[in-house]
Amino acid sequence: MDYVHLGRSGLRVSPLCLGTMNFGSRTTEEDAHRIMDHALELGINFFDTANAYGRTVHWGLTEEILGSWFAKGGGRREKVVIATKLYASKSDWPNDGLLSARNIRAACDASLMRMRTDHIDLYQMHHIDRGTPWEEIWEAFEVLRQQGKIIYAGSSNFAGWHIAQAQEQARARHYLGLVSEQSLYNLLARDIELEVLPACREYGLGVIPWSPLASGILGGALEKQQEGRRADPHNVARVEQHRSQLEAYAKLCGELGEQPADVALAWLLHQPGVTAPIIGPRTIDQFKGALRALEIKLDREVQDRLDQIFPGPGGAAPEAYAW
Repeated sequence: MDYVHLGRSGLRVSPLCLGTMNFGSRTTEEDAHRIMDHALELGINFFDTANAYGRTVHWGLTEEILGSWFAKGGGRREKVVIATKLYASKSDWPNDGLLSARNIRAACDASLMRMRTDHIDLYQMHHIDRGTPWEEIWEAFEVLRQQGKIIYAGSSNFAGWHIAQAQEQARARHYLGLVSEQSLYNLLARDIELEVLPACREYGLGVIPWSPLASGILGGALEKQQEGRRADPHNVARVEQHRSQLEAYAKLCGELGEQPADVALAWLLHQPGVTAPIIGPRTIDQFKGALRALEIKLDREVQDRLDQIFPGPGGAAPEAYAW
């Protein structure tokens, strides 16, 4: 496994990140444990979760499954870079969510308890909280770091100017600030190329793309439209909306002799600033299939053809829309 640095940090992670969102809701605890064991066997050391995952069954279920897996020992916790997130409200009470210092402290302690660990390697803000000042947010993160409860801070779903604002406020406090940004990024969703990717490169943040297969649409949806999340009515409508593009994409993948899902992941790995796309398998077979992406090399001609099929915004702002 060729490990990569997470942004400008010294932390080294696998170039694919194991997403756990399905654990507990779509994947049984037993199967989740098997997937995580196999990930470690293959050298995948970067796992992503969130305190809200599993909430269709009960709040924090996915973190609990990680905790029961860590509790098996055998170096599981020591080998894994665990990333979790906070933001979502778990009740109707006013302080049970968002990014107040109170909730940052409470959410961190609750995640530590569920995961049966004494620290979180990468603690991520799941969304921007426009109602809480950065002075309060960074002070709360600094305290957690001083207490040894977290090591690194990350963001998710931030705009480019949010990243700049966060980093400048951190710099003023002589604090490391963010080391990563987790964003929606795939061949069909390339908006972050305008300002988020340039901001991440400027400030040294590693980009962790979520939904790299666009909810399965880029994973061979034309042939497997009734499987998994592809069967969702919203995704069925999206397949029809992008049918001509997906047909051209399937043809290109056929010429390459590769599966569409693997090409979609490989394309992300070729993008400057991307650290590790998140793969979210429901089954161990899906997990095994994703590893092929690490071996695929896309030359400039293939990347140009992908740009023709799935045009991005035209590059970084402002050149993408102005002279």
